[in-house]
Amino acid sequence: MTALRVYMLRLLWGSRYDDGISLKSMNNAATSTSTKYRGYFAVRTFLRNVFGFLLLFLALGMTIGASTALAQGIPQIDLSIGGEDGDLSLAIQALVIITVLSFGPAFVTMMTSFTRIIVVFFFLRMGLGTQQSPPNQVLIGLALFMTIFIMMPTFNQINEQAIQPYINEEMTQMEALNAAATPLKEFMVRQTRERDLIFFMDMAGINTVGQISDLPLFVVVPSYIMSELRIAFQIGFMIYLPFMVIDLVIASILLAMGIMFLPPVLVSLPFKILVFVLTDGWYLLVQSMVRSFN
Repeated sequence: MTALRVYMLRLLWGSRYDDGISLKSMNNAATSTSTKYRGYFAVRTFLRNVFGFLLLFLALGMTIGASTALAQGIPQIDLSIGGEDGDLSLAIQALVIITVLSFGPAFVTMMTSFTRIIVVFFFLRMGLGTQQSPPNQVLIGLALFMTIFIMMPTFNQINEQAIQPYINEEMTQMEALNAAATPLKEFMVRQTRERDLIFFMDMAGINTVGQISDLPLFVVVPSYIMSELRIAFQIGFMIYLPFMVIDLVIASILLAMGIMFLPPVLVSLPFKILVFVLTDGWYLLVQSMVRSFN
């Protein structure tokens, strides 16, 4: 459309838009050569103006028609909060879905057992000193499937108490969301230390609640994360301690033998892996992690 307008302007105002060649210079050249060229340039100028006006009206008509069709083709968007029977409107539903998808990783890491498991796994890898083995993808995948296994009873409760009644049109969207949040709150409160929960309740100005469902998520989630990190660091310390003892023993032996040029970590690595494999470390670790959740 822009190229068409430039072309029309060149047709209408050739003296300004004709690539530096003005009609005035051409007329002067025609006058200097012969009088027969004057009629040619006059006819050419007249035809240019006529065709320019025709193209201008054609472009204006196309622009008006396209604008009208575009205005008619745009669907009406309803941003009202309330829908039928207490449901949200379609636009608000789409906004909620996009928001949930954006905060999906935060939901997985902050409101499930994923945080404790992945922190312990990284402590294990640092204690072994194996650098990038197992890789991050393996540890995250194992932690994710362990999270699904641990959270499955909670997910079943959410399905029975919120998803299925909503599908069967037995409750509205807001009621389904509140019903789905209750099993998650119960799971998180069972893992949360009472001191952490009381701290955030005091900060939020909440004295007492009648039941767990009355606690808001902005109080339950941070207290749950604090408790999870505390437990994960305790387990990580218990895992890291025997590997540190092996490093100290190897370093003392190398120092007694006078081997100063060999790094103790390099020598102790196979012994740490051997001890971890002989004690069936993965089984004991996964078993203790699963049983650590109430």
